[in-house]
Amino acid sequence: MSGAAATAACPLCATDGGTVLWRDGRLRVVAVDDADYPGFLRVIWDTHVREMSELDAAARVHLMEVVFAVESAVRRVLAPDKINLASLGNVVPHLHWHVIARYADDAHFPDPVWGVRRRDPDPARLAAQRAKRPELHRVVAEMLQASGFSPVPAEAGAGGDADREQNPPHSAD
Repeated sequence: MSGAAATAACPLCATDGGTVLWRDGRLRVVAVDDADYPGFLRVIWDTHVREMSELDAAARVHLMEVVFAVESAVRRVLAPDKINLASLGNVVPHLHWHVIARYADDAHFPDPVWGVRRRDPDPARLAAQRAKRPELHRVVAEMLQASGFSPVPAEAGAGGDADREQNPPHSAD
């Protein structure tokens, strides 16, 4: 598939890939709508790039600084037992990082969220985590601002249900 055809077929080029929490013109941070994982975020490079090594050194540093700031926000607000950071790209070969709050009693722990479901999570714990989503979304933006990153307005009309259809919550990519 040619570069233009690959970009046109890429769900992370065609959609935001989730609810945009923050963007700066090079990348965006999105919340993934996943019933089992209220603390599931993605950091997605805006242009169609498949691998970290395709970015220049400054862009790689920028991307990872944002990933680490998002991780810190998730830890601060949700206090998970563990954070999973993953950049796979096997299913959707567009550079993005998953930042996922994990708990010892979540649906898949200790396996990846894309593994075999081990249990039903505690509904009260999930409700409490979901109730913290607005705070998490606010803290992500605040921490990125405090780190010196400048946001740009999100494009109107992007995101929503189309993203969830093209990027199922438990898709590894």
